[in-house]
Amino acid sequence: MKKSVIAIAVSASVLVSACGVSNQATAPSAAANTTTATEGVVLQNPLFAASELQFQAPDFSKIKDEHFLPAFEKGMAQHLAEIEAIANNPAPATFDNTFVAMEKSGELLTRVGRIFFNLAGSTSNPERRAIQQEIAPKMAGHSDNIKLNAQLFARVQTVYDNRNTLNLDAEALRLVEVTYKDFVRAGAKLTQAQKVAIRAINEEHSKLTTQFSQNLLKETKNIQVIVDYAEELDGLSDKQIKAAAKAATEAGHDGKYAINITNTTRQPILASINNRDLRERVWSASANRAQSGETDNRAVIARLATLRAEKAALLGYDNWASYSLEAEMAKNPTAVYEMFGSMVPTVVKKAQSEAETIQAMIKQKGGNFELKPWDWAYYADLVRQAQYDINEEEVKQYFEFDRVLKDGLFFTMERLFGIRFEARTDLPVYHPDVDAYEIFDKNGESLAIFYADYFAREGKRGGAWMSSFVGQSGLLNQKPVIVNVMNIPKGADGEPTLVSYSNVTTMFHELGHGLHGAFSDVKYPSLAGTATSRDYVEFPSTFMEDFAGTPEVIANYAKHYKTGEAIPEELLARVIKSRSFNQGFDTLEYMSAALLDMEWHAISADQDVSDVNAFEQKALEKHGVNITAIPPRYKSTYFAHSMGGGYSARYYAYMWSEILAADAYAFVQANGGLTLKNGDSFRKHILSTGNSKDTMELYKGFRGQAPTTDGLLIRRGLKE
Repeated sequence: MKKSVIAIAVSASVLVSACGVSNQATAPSAAANTTTATEGVVLQNPLFAASELQFQAPDFSKIKDEHFLPAFEKGMAQHLAEIEAIANNPAPATFDNTFVAMEKSGELLTRVGRIFFNLAGSTSNPERRAIQQEIAPKMAGHSDNIKLNAQLFARVQTVYDNRNTLNLDAEALRLVEVTYKDFVRAGAKLTQAQKVAIRAINEEHSKLTTQFSQNLLKETKNIQVIVDYAEELDGLSDKQIKAAAKAATEAGHDGKYAINITNTTRQPILASINNRDLRERVWSASANRAQSGETDNRAVIARLATLRAEKAALLGYDNWASYSLEAEMAKNPTAVYEMFGSMVPTVVKKAQSEAETIQAMIKQKGGNFELKPWDWAYYADLVRQAQYDINEEEVKQYFEFDRVLKDGLFFTMERLFGIRFEARTDLPVYHPDVDAYEIFDKNGESLAIFYADYFAREGKRGGAWMSSFVGQSGLLNQKPVIVNVMNIPKGADGEPTLVSYSNVTTMFHELGHGLHGAFSDVKYPSLAGTATSRDYVEFPSTFMEDFAGTPEVIANYAKHYKTGEAIPEELLARVIKSRSFNQGFDTLEYMSAALLDMEWHAISADQDVSDVNAFEQKALEKHGVNITAIPPRYKSTYFAHSMGGGYSARYYAYMWSEILAADAYAFVQANGGLTLKNGDSFRKHILSTGNSKDTMELYKGFRGQAPTTDGLLIRRGLKE
């Protein structure tokens, strides 16, 4: 069984944000399982067979929405039949007839799951949202049908108990141990009555996470801030005002202006708006979203937290956090609380110092009011300009998208790993904004297909991510087909797309994930690519971020979009130096969200958490991070990582991974920096290994020792 199909389908079904369109997709008929009628011509469902394109890249020119439900239904039926055959095999259980057989099963379901959930996240529409609503609980039930199958688990248990006498190689042994733990953590050892309870929890949980995510996507339109007069937009550039006018027209508000809200509490546009009342409107729309009407997520959150606590109790854990972290590098909530607890005093002190500086700037500019959350970005930018003489709009002139991509990302990957990216205009894509590339190794071998989907559009969930349409596997002779997705505002027609430095580093981050998939060189699909713990998977991507700002790299891509002149050395020096600016704020808003996530998942099953806002306030006060001017990066009602996605009790993972990344980057810089030798070592020990070994052992293999927090504190400007 490719466990990856269960993980991908179930996690994707809760991560994708979509509007609720119910009762529009029904179970397919028998005829629909084999053919689809289009304009009188009977066609075979293209999802039923592997694509004939290179590396089985999806043929998007043939795939239609009506193909998905029949393929899901047929895929689940085929997969379950394969699992039953394995479970009821009369031959004694062996590694090959049980574990290898499971790894080979579920081909169709894996294929349709990867394609559908990727498209549902990047190009959502009413049809796909209806399919998502219908398929999410079915996929949860399908997973339970496998993980709670007593006969199958008996065979898994037999091989696991005898694993040290079977002469298995290291990767095969790892597969046995990881698979066994997955079954146990899913409830394979529970009584029949407990399994029934787990199934009910999983089904309700799947429906609620889908509802949570769909509410958020629906909210993107509800919370759009409509501005009547251009004068209120004073401070924005002409391009930004034109974009706001276009957004308003598209939303049915001709002659007005619309400000779209991004997926975090902080709104980047607040740094530019001179009108304080408008800043407050924008911030309030962000911070108070999903708390009223049909998209109110408060009851959903309370129930989700309770369900997770109930499931943890059934499985013998004190709370969901203890259950969730057992499989991570951190191992238990205590380690996470200690990590943050050791940093809170330093971070709060830094943030308070920044707040005092900003309050002084307010006074200097004639303001007679107390610093509020909607003021921070605006006055922090004035402080930044005063300290570093940097204007964000001026800097963006040197970060034109195509140059960043080709002369920044692709240049770095060639220097560090010897790989090159070649455009593949012959491959069909799922949206006109998407570009396809083929990645070639330094010996000329073709490694992977890479889709670049960088621009914001309606129907795409917020944020940035990497995923795979095809996973790497030596067992299945598969090479990876990967995708990076972001939400960079695209330049108006005829104008270049200029990228903020924040988005530049995110491009490097996501390609770090991409290379984790592209370089994967693992036999078993369940262990391949990014199939690692949450607090390790962000390590390779965060490691790549810092290369965006290394002098050699940034000098290669930071060139004026009109003249082609390189960014002035003096300005470049100020840009690099300014990277540590506002890190008290940045670190505290992240830590607050991570601690909030932990507190939601440290509750007991009988704890009353119905007052979501009160719970949130108490959690922040408990950890000493309740600073009014610095709210959490995500508040509970739109905390998609924690509530709608796969990071419940594990949002801390970004900082845990950053410790690894900062330590590794410092090590690389001390040993020559951007060299093939360093890249080869990182690829060998980290990027190619997936989950084939214990992740800390993988890190030590690269670094030679366990990481320290020194690199992290220096990276964030919290330590000299």
